Formats: sequence, C-alpha cells, structure tokens
Amino acid sequence: MALREKKALVESGGGEKALAKQAAMGKLTARQRILALLDPDSFHESDLFIKHAGRDFGTDKKEFPADGVVTGTGTIAGQPVCIYAQDFTVSGGSLGLQHARKITKIMDHALKLRCPVIGINDSGGARIQEGVQALAGYGEIFYRNTIASGVVPQISLILGPCAGGAVYSPALTDFVFVVENISKMFITGPGVIKTVLGEDISMEDLGGARVHAEITGNAHFYAKSEKDCFEQVKRLLSYIPRNNKEKAKSVAPKAPEAKYDINSVVPDDPKQPYDVRDIIRCLVDGSDFFEIQEMWAANIVIGFGRMNGETVGFVANQPMVLAGVLDCDSADKAARFIRFCDSFNIPIVTLEDMPGYLPGIDQEHAGVIRHGAKVLYAYSEATVPKMTVILRKAYGGGYIAMNSRHLGADFVFAWPSAEIAVMGPDGAANIIFRKEIEAAEDKEATRREKIKEYTEKFANPYVAAGQGFIDAVIEPEQTRAELLHALEMSTLKQEPRPEKKHGLPPF
Repeated sequence: MALREKKALVESGGGEKALAKQAAMGKLTARQRILALLDPDSFHESDLFIKHAGRDFGTDKKEFPADGVVTGTGTIAGQPVCIYAQDFTVSGGSLGLQHARKITKIMDHALKLRCPVIGINDSGGARIQEGVQALAGYGEIFYRNTIASGVVPQISLILGPCAGGAVYSPALTDFVFVVENISKMFITGPGVIKTVLGEDISMEDLGGARVHAEITGNAHFYAKSEKDCFEQVKRLLSYIPRNNKEKAKSVAPKAPEAKYDINSVVPDDPKQPYDVRDIIRCLVDGSDFFEIQEMWAANIVIGFGRMNGETVGFVANQPMVLAGVLDCDSADKAARFIRFCDSFNIPIVTLEDMPGYLPGIDQEHAGVIRHGAKVLYAYSEATVPKMTVILRKAYGGGYIAMNSRHLGADFVFAWPSAEIAVMGPDGAANIIFRKEIEAAEDKEATRREKIKEYTEKFANPYVAAGQGFIDAVIEPEQTRAELLHALEMSTLKQEPRPEKKHGLPPF
C-alpha cells in the first residue's frame, strides 16, 4: 500500500460511522480541532503509525488508528506549540500505553523546545483491556505535567468526557478550558455515585462545563462553542510567553478608551459597591482586559491586560461581590494566578478595596486560615515587579495580604479615599470607645463623633504614608502614569532568594 493510502486510512480515525456519531454530538474530530486551532498549514503530525500495545481480550486482532490520539507541532499566531488531541472516534479515545507514550513524547518535546503544550481531552478513560499498562501511562503523563510546571505553559481543553484518573492531568496544567454541553469532567460518574451513595445526578450536573466554571473552580475559561474556545486559547497565548526564560511578546501601546473615566467609577460613599473591572479598563492599553475564572469566586478579579504594550497580571478585589472580601475560594484563585505570573515573568498589579477575610463558622471550618495563607505565600514568594494601588478599604489581615509593602511590594500607592486600619471605623469605634458611648446621654451622637475621630486619626492613607508603608498618595487620574513609571523602573528588577530545594506552600 502506498504511503498516501496508508496515511488516509489512519487519518480516517474510527471510520465513517464513528465520525458521524462524533458530529452528531456537536463535536469536531481530533484533527479538525487541531487544524482549527493552529495557523493554516502549520501542523506537522508525529507518530501517525504507532500501534497499540494491547494483546488481551481480543485487542490483538483490532486496529486502533494512531492509537486514538493525534500529536504534533505547529504554530499559533506564528509562535511554536506542541499539541495533542485524543480521538474519541477510535475506541472512545481510551488511553493505553502507546497512546500515553505519544502524549509524553510530545510533552518532552515541548520541554526541550521550550514552547507551550496544548492537550485536547476527549476520552472515555483508561483502556481496561491493557490493565496496569494504562495506569502506568497516566502516571507518566502526570509526572511530566509536574516537571513542566513553571517551565512552559500547559493548556488543557476538555472537549468531551474526561473521567477518573484522567482528570488529574488537566488539574496539573496552568489553564483549563471547557465548552457548554460538551465538556464532562469528574472522578466518578453518575452510575458509580448511584450505586455507592444512592444519589441520582446527571452527567451535566455532576461535571459539566458550568459546574467547573462556577462551582468547583477547576475551569478557567468557559465557552459556548468549540470555535469560541479556540479563540479564547489564541487570545490567552497572545498574553503569555513561550517559556519561563522569556517575556511575553510586546505589542504597540494604546491609550485606554476615553469613555472610561477613572474619577467617576468609585462612589463617594465608601459603602457603595462598584465594578473594579472598570478601574482596570481605565488603566490598560485599549481598555482591553482578559479576565480569568470570571464565573468562580467573583469577589476577586484576576486576568491579563497590557500597559505600554507589555503584559501585566491584575489581581483586584471586587466590591460588587461580598464587598470584595477574601475567602477560601478567592484566596486559592488569587494565589494560583500570582504564582503563574511569577513563574512566567509577568509583572503583577494589585488593586485593593476589601474589608478583610470573610468571617463565619463555615469559612473557619473550611480552612480559611490555610487558604488565606496561600495569598501571603504567593505574594511573598514572587520576585516579578509587584505594584499595589489601595483604592478604598484595606482593613486588618486583608491589608497585609493584598501585596502590602510588608510582603515585598515594590511600589505601593494609595488614593485619598483609602482607609487603612486594623478594622473599619464603625467596629473600631464601638470597641475602643465602648465605655464613653455607653456613658453618654446621646449614645448615637457620641458613637458618630467617635467614628469620625477614629476615621480622621487612623482610617486614611496618611498614617501609613507617614510610616513609609505607602510610597505616595495619588489622585485617581495619576494611577496609570504612576504604574507605567513603576513598570519601566522595574524592568531589570532582581531579587535573590535563599538557596533551597523548594518552599512548602500551605496547600
């Protein structure tokens, strides 16, 4: 058989019937996905003719074209990437030893070439007929996910089922993309849960795209279609570098859009909420902000923007949700993003407006101490340029946690509206002046007077500025200019750390 005929046979995957079933589920094939994601004519496939390793239960008599996974290299916007896509039309995309070795080979290639690796997951799970060989394959993938972490960006697309042990590879990568009605990700499926626990739940409600985007936080990006998902991946790659030794690609600078007026975003009443994303849009080039994990732990906002053409990571309290407090989930969300930025040489800008950590029995029992410590660890560990702007409230442990000078911030600015104190004026006055208030004839008037006294004495930026904890108190319209200057001055920043194997974050 001629080469072209052999290639055509393998590239046909599981055959016409399986391809038709894939299309009926609203899913592209493995090769269609790769070609839609990569630049035209840039994909070069590897290991097309790999044979599976199964010998039992009749598998030795079956052909699994390309062993159910397509691997290779190509470019996105001219930048090299390594990529693999599981082929659900071939034995349900099940993972056997050779299937896994194709994946680990392309992952090793990405590490050597120092370029991102993209994995498209669409698999029924381990190939049971291969037994422990399939389990070995998963373990070798997990190992490489870990070794590559912080060296090259790792991106996972869940475009079909991803169940059992298979879920741990996406969980070990940097960013996970899910698509409505297509993505399914869980450790144990509905059938097992019904058998063991007697609980009825659909596959969608258990591990569908929205569940992971809104509830679990396992997904970073949510898309309505595969096409939208591919566009999100391309946009993400435009903001991040190829590896940990490079910086993200610069683009032509742009001014923020004129319609975003930074002076009109924050209300005069400190108890009134606002959308902190509007502040970010006032600061970034073209007012273009690429948010990450938008649907989960919305009391903190993370994402990428550009300033003077350079990628910057933003971490911002969101007063519109729970007054912007830190809790278990938002702490996890922020800490992981901070560590990604630090790993890949992306400066971090923190916008602070929060009353502290969320109180309550549920949070305490959920481990808010341990989770909250992750933010402290991540900021303290990070050596990239770190800038903070205190917009309004900065109370208690929250003031320290949000990239304060005490955790190594390089530049700290505060607006005149900033309130920096151990706690809010209302609560502080009730504690400090309790006896005076109780003894007063007009308790409410005395309380208001004491709140005002505390505010003037402590809940303002000037006390902290007087101690050198804040570099400058600035007017809101000066914020972009001050941050641009700070970023320019930090270009060659170096901050040595003690030699050690690694630290021990509060996982």
